[in-house]
Amino acid sequence: MTPLLLAPLGLAALAALIVPLLIHLHRRTEEVPVDFAALRWLDILTRPRSRIRFEEWLLLALRLLLVALLGLLLARPALPGLDGDAPRVLVAPGIDPAAATAAAGPEADLRWIAPGFPALEAATPPARVTVSSLIRQFDAELPAGAPLTILVPPVLEGVDAEPLHLTRTVTWRIVGRGTPGPGPAPFAAPTLAVRHAPGGEAPLRYLRAAAAAWSGSSHITAGAGRDLPPRDQVLVWLVPGPVPAAVTDWVSEGGTALLGEAAEVAMPAATAALWRDARGDTLVEGAPLGAGQVMRFTRPLRPAAMPELLAPDFAATLRDLVTPPAPPPARVAAAAFAPVAGADPYPLPPRDLAPWLTLLIALTFLAERWLATRQHRFAA
Repeated sequence: MTPLLLAPLGLAALAALIVPLLIHLHRRTEEVPVDFAALRWLDILTRPRSRIRFEEWLLLALRLLLVALLGLLLARPALPGLDGDAPRVLVAPGIDPAAATAAAGPEADLRWIAPGFPALEAATPPARVTVSSLIRQFDAELPAGAPLTILVPPVLEGVDAEPLHLTRTVTWRIVGRGTPGPGPAPFAAPTLAVRHAPGGEAPLRYLRAAAAAWSGSSHITAGAGRDLPPRDQVLVWLVPGPVPAAVTDWVSEGGTALLGEAAEVAMPAATAALWRDARGDTLVEGAPLGAGQVMRFTRPLRPAAMPELLAPDFAATLRDLVTPPAPPPARVAAAAFAPVAGADPYPLPPRDLAPWLTLLIALTFLAERWLATRQHRFAA
């Protein structure tokens, strides 16, 4: 472990070491010679050479040390890799602590994959933690030569869609038996709540056909009223004319609305094309509005104006348009999620020694003051 200096120019302050030396020499020359009358008749002899002599060596040494420590503090000494290269073992939530200790050994440094990486003896962390990002963080903060073992259950929770690329080759061990977990949640087809003007039922046939194709059963309600559905349903507003403020407020509070081309509303500034035809012309535009989303057809829902209504992929395209994106997968078979080495190492910040050096300076200063003010220095 080689020390380093973060600000080497601070060593220039060591030139101040001359100050204690000058102080002690000045104390040596405080004596004033006094001439006696009888001595003037004596022959003038060559004066003996005076030698530089320092008194109170211990006090002088402490003062020199104090100045040297202050100069070293300005240079900001640090130690890289202070954590050492001892092996580490990470334990994923869901593993019994006794099983983890038996797998890694009682002398191993076992830590939970949880914020702060608490020791295994701490309380068991919740099962829902961001395992992938925490493993990447621990790997990045670990010295390059430190071995890493990761104990995981057969089914790992809290992963993201990205594979684990780490800076080192780790030992990936599966502990415990696999238990069948809940399968993926079934697809929840959106429910369309269509509001149209009296006599404007013609577009309903295409919307009903699309809703029936999603799951084999109709997920659509329609009416000529202006009542608003729950916000977990998609409002399809086909009433021409100005859109009521109640509709925009409903969207701003978290709803999703798909407006007809005759609906008059001020679209948000971030409005963009969400669905284009084969020629690149916009069929549906939209943008976030508050906590929700507002979209609008740019053409009447008639095959003559919008041939895409009769296309085989109309139902799937409409479903993807009004359905929020599915959350990324969070569960994976641990055997298929083993990390791969090869990521670029992260530069670890050195450990600054300033706090310890400050304490040493304070102790040295107290010792210097005690020696400088002790009473027997001034006796007689």
